[in-house]
Amino acid sequence: MIYYAEDDKGIRDLVIYTLKNTGFDAEGFSNGKALLDAIEKRVPELILLDIMMPGEDGIEILKKIRNTPSIKNIPVIMVTAKNTEYDKIIGLDYGADDYITKPFGIMEMISRIKAVLRRSSNSSESDEYSISGISLNVKSHVVTVDSVQVLLTLKEFELLKMLMTSRGTVLTRDLILEKIWGYDFDGETRTVDVHIRTLRSKLGSAGDLIETVRGVGYRIIDKS
Repeated sequence: MIYYAEDDKGIRDLVIYTLKNTGFDAEGFSNGKALLDAIEKRVPELILLDIMMPGEDGIEILKKIRNTPSIKNIPVIMVTAKNTEYDKIIGLDYGADDYITKPFGIMEMISRIKAVLRRSSNSSESDEYSISGISLNVKSHVVTVDSVQVLLTLKEFELLKMLMTSRGTVLTRDLILEKIWGYDFDGETRTVDVHIRTLRSKLGSAGDLIETVRGVGYRIIDKS
């Protein structure tokens, strides 16, 4: 099930119609409150969330989702009429998994949805990784630093996992974009930098384990 919160009925109806005709179950809502009420009854696989809505805007709704343990890992794609780097960074900083800017091609949106769902479905592994106080459990989707749980978005979790499974190896921004955002992602490498920054912040002192290799990309090192 995919939920789409959008106050423009014409856009909302078109997207829901296309989703259903592409094989998805989908339901639309005119505001954030209606969306949150629906989530209490049924948790969706993914949420499309418009930023500019009456009442609480999409960013406020995104914050609530990410701060609620039972639903914090639901993939969220922000849909916005704004096209500045600042607006994109704000959405990513608060935990959006992707964003798409109006006006958008409807098949582009379907492609983005499929890419995010593919990434979020890779949760059947049972591996656990540990580096210098950071522990990541793929099966339970839990990250701890010195035994204290750290709440990460889906993208942040996947980014940390990619770094930890390639410890010591420098990962280029392009490679990270391809593996985590998908080959069809047309965003900028700046997206990686934003996620690295928020990941470091959430890891606290352990964030220093993630090194920037100037002009190339990032790597995680083991100081134990």
